[in-house]
Amino acid sequence: MAVIKQRIVPHLWFDTEAKEAAGFYCSVFPDSGIMSATRLHDTPSGDCDVVSFALWGYSFMAINAGPQFTFNPSVSFMVNFDPSQDGNAKRRIDEVWDKLSAGGKVLMPLDEYPFSERYGWIQDQYGLSWQLILTDPEGEERPVMIPSLLFVGDVYGKADEAADFYVSGFRNAKRGEIARYPAGMEPDKEGAVMFTDFMLEGQWFAAMDSAREHDFGFNEAVSFMVNCEDQNEMDNYYETLSAVPEAEQCGWIKDRYGFSWQIVPTVMGEMMQGQDPERLDRVTQALLRMKRLDLAALQGAYDGK
Repeated sequence: MAVIKQRIVPHLWFDTEAKEAAGFYCSVFPDSGIMSATRLHDTPSGDCDVVSFALWGYSFMAINAGPQFTFNPSVSFMVNFDPSQDGNAKRRIDEVWDKLSAGGKVLMPLDEYPFSERYGWIQDQYGLSWQLILTDPEGEERPVMIPSLLFVGDVYGKADEAADFYVSGFRNAKRGEIARYPAGMEPDKEGAVMFTDFMLEGQWFAAMDSAREHDFGFNEAVSFMVNCEDQNEMDNYYETLSAVPEAEQCGWIKDRYGFSWQIVPTVMGEMMQGQDPERLDRVTQALLRMKRLDLAALQGAYDGK
């Protein structure tokens, strides 16, 4: 299994189904697999399973952390099926759709649309949302997976501003395409973002506005983990992204649009996936006492100092 190197990893919050869901997703997508599974003890949510897995080479993290947050369509994952890269793309998109549909909810049927000859939006049995699209083989090559943010409610109309903000906060970053709503597409305002994409640290993300009535918004069920090389880099992201001081806990922060990020040291993966249970417990308990993470203190806990 070839895994894409990612600085930013989507983190999925489940009640109790993290391992089950990761296994399911790995059975749905090609070139996928579980990379590691760790159990954390004595957390506020009790004992938690943390699972690292890759879907079609794209890395995710999942945790069992209780029923406080549930998935909704404000965050979805666009999956590009490119006939120029995969000769079975047209068959594969139907196969993946059928598997994700089992016990799920169709948000937009898999059908032909003006922007794609085959596209659909599905909420799977765990509530996580996916947008499957058959890519135009004549167009530019697209990443297999692109996290997509839907700006609704109080943050409606902020997709363009948010994309600029995120691009300004990361070093290797740029804006991509943008398509705006024309007049006559009420309730969406003319000029609001129908679709835009942007690159952060070599990874593509998408954003959209929707003025339709929605009973959901961003929450901690989906966050982005930003892996940092040192304390200075972590501190820069904390200062740039954090807009809700009371939301800071265990490296988690919430930005001005209500979206959650986790700012973590790259070595955290090694610390949390080791086979020494006492060392793992020391790091876990040190982590739980922190708001913004202190790399030196975590390393001290790991080393037993």
